[in-house]
Amino acid sequence: MDNLPAYADTPQLLALAAALGWASGVRLYAAVFMAGAAGYLGWLDLPQGLQVLQHPGVLGTSAFMLFVEFFADKVPLVDSLWDTAHTLIRIPAGAALAAGALGADGSAMGWVGALLGGSLAATSHTAKLTTRAAVNTSPEPFSNIGVSLLEDGLVVFMLWLAATHPLIFGVVLAFTVVLAVVLMVVLFKFLRAVARNVSEFFAGSRSPTQGS
Repeated sequence: MDNLPAYADTPQLLALAAALGWASGVRLYAAVFMAGAAGYLGWLDLPQGLQVLQHPGVLGTSAFMLFVEFFADKVPLVDSLWDTAHTLIRIPAGAALAAGALGADGSAMGWVGALLGGSLAATSHTAKLTTRAAVNTSPEPFSNIGVSLLEDGLVVFMLWLAATHPLIFGVVLAFTVVLAVVLMVVLFKFLRAVARNVSEFFAGSRSPTQGS
């Protein structure tokens, strides 16, 4: 296989930083493993700030966590608990990975990367968390598995697109972010309505007992 292009110019570096930030909010361990494996196998030249990802120890750890997350993300309710527990992990990790892509030496570009990656990770993570909470209102598990597999494929596609077609990736990412914001607004209203209906149901079931 021909090596993917080295990240030598700003558009490619920005695409890599944005892709890792966005993917961290959805599949952090997949993002770490895929970037590290691609660097280790010589498929792409990782920036200096990300070369630690291709260390065998990091690869092994991220592969193990990727395996755990792959199955945890397919189980209803477990996926939401997993996502909630990772709220304080994915967003800082997305910021750190993007900073490493643009400059890990404390330079201005490193701060740009941290802000970019952290913001994208927060957006994608919140959209994922909200979507899964909505999907978990359905009693059957198949929709949950389907959404999870869709997320798996989307992360792989976005990382590949950033590495091979950075400008196209930028357009797709912008569309994805807008869609995520719309989903968050719509699903938040849906979840609020569900919570209100559940609250009214339990309030109604208690009232006859209180009146007797």
